[in-house]
Amino acid sequence: MKLATWNVNSLAVRLPQLLAWLAANPVDAIALQETKLTDDKFPAAEIEAAGYRAQWFGQRTYNGVALLTKAGAGDATDVVRNIPGFDDDQARVIAATVGGVRLIDAYFPNGQAPGSDKFAYKLRWIEALRDWVKAELAAHPQLVLLGDFNIAPEDRDVYDPVAWAGQIHCTDEERAHFRELLGVGLVDAFRLFEQPPKSWTWWDYRNLAFRKNQGLRIDHVLVSEALRPRVTACTIDKAPRKAERPSDHAPVIVELAV
Repeated sequence: MKLATWNVNSLAVRLPQLLAWLAANPVDAIALQETKLTDDKFPAAEIEAAGYRAQWFGQRTYNGVALLTKAGAGDATDVVRNIPGFDDDQARVIAATVGGVRLIDAYFPNGQAPGSDKFAYKLRWIEALRDWVKAELAAHPQLVLLGDFNIAPEDRDVYDPVAWAGQIHCTDEERAHFRELLGVGLVDAFRLFEQPPKSWTWWDYRNLAFRKNQGLRIDHVLVSEALRPRVTACTIDKAPRKAERPSDHAPVIVELAV
């Protein structure tokens, strides 16, 4: 079973790239973030023509998430949109069960800057997500939480840890919340394997950051302890970041043995 996550940063712009990537990388399911489309504008027909079924949850201009499953991989069931019990008007979470695995696609808030109202919202949001994921794990031991976390968990996930120290994505508070999320029974699939140094998933559009490989690893795949023995690989595909008008994020792919 192959799963992927990708912040496409506008599905309207990136749809041809997504369809081309899926044709070359026929994953069983992919979690998308920042679709930036209202539900009525979601390109369900184009995605279905490419051999995928979609569940989506969007809003105008900002946010938006979607889960695409390959035909034959099993229907997406028990679909949930946003964090139950958490009052939120932003479309940031969609969950479904596919092939016996519970998938939670999450687009974490950016947080803007430490000390801001948006930063406080980010921390509250992660706390609510953590409590819900803990309950989901009790009901679905085979669970994957994947998406754009907007958190670089460790200094090795940042191209310049000194310059980024205390900055958004790299604060002690965000990293503590990430560790607490792992503490409910999840493991960072990427770190189960030896990885090349300077492995990033996001590069700023400015200052030739991609060409200089000045990035952060903020897109993650967390798997439950029950799934950990099944994880055979976890990789970052930088190729789409080289495309014309690319997303600023790259896909992350995890492979699970049957």
